[in-house]
Amino acid sequence: MPGTRSTASRTPRRRTGARAALLAVPVAITGVLGAAAPAAAAPGVTGPASLTCQGKGVDPAAEARYRTQAFIKAPLRTVWNLQTDVEAWPDWQKPAAPMTVRRLDTGPLREHSRFQATVHVPPGPSTPPGTVVIASTVQQLRHGKCIRWAGPADGTGYHIDGVHVWTFVEVPGGVLVRTEESHRGRQADPRSDMGLEAWLSDLRTAAEAGQCGHRPQ
Repeated sequence: MPGTRSTASRTPRRRTGARAALLAVPVAITGVLGAAAPAAAAPGVTGPASLTCQGKGVDPAAEARYRTQAFIKAPLRTVWNLQTDVEAWPDWQKPAAPMTVRRLDTGPLREHSRFQATVHVPPGPSTPPGTVVIASTVQQLRHGKCIRWAGPADGTGYHIDGVHVWTFVEVPGGVLVRTEESHRGRQADPRSDMGLEAWLSDLRTAAEAGQCGHRPQ
């Protein structure tokens, strides 16, 4: 709500080692995980069963799901441009590991757009350095209203399939941004916030400071 900070649907989750670095960047998913039916409410999740974009939500069978929201005191155009200029994400996000993002097509972000994030995971106490590639495809998009993308995150000994939904609602004084993500795979961690709290915090900071995407939509 206006004047509130980010509100999570669950209690904070831990993020440790290489997994923390991976979950602090956008994780998305190609193709098949977008279920037509809304996901059933997970334990500790309140409110609607699932966020949706054009009727599609996160993966109802995923081992891990997390939903949160934040009020941002900035115009919708500013928030939307920041979020949809994916190649500029590293300019304002502060992920736990270095990352680069590149579009695999051109023009404004739209349905069927593809982008790829490469995460360089630093060595940890019990983990060697490595690289994880996250290949994402936008499956639903309604300009200024919502985005849903999907795709795998792959690295040596690491694989997660995820679905990510964002919604944007103009309210007095700014924008209410809601997001929900699901992860399926052996490394999916139901205790993790998937980096969404940090992402929303960075988005709020950038938008309220007047930053905007490089390619206005």
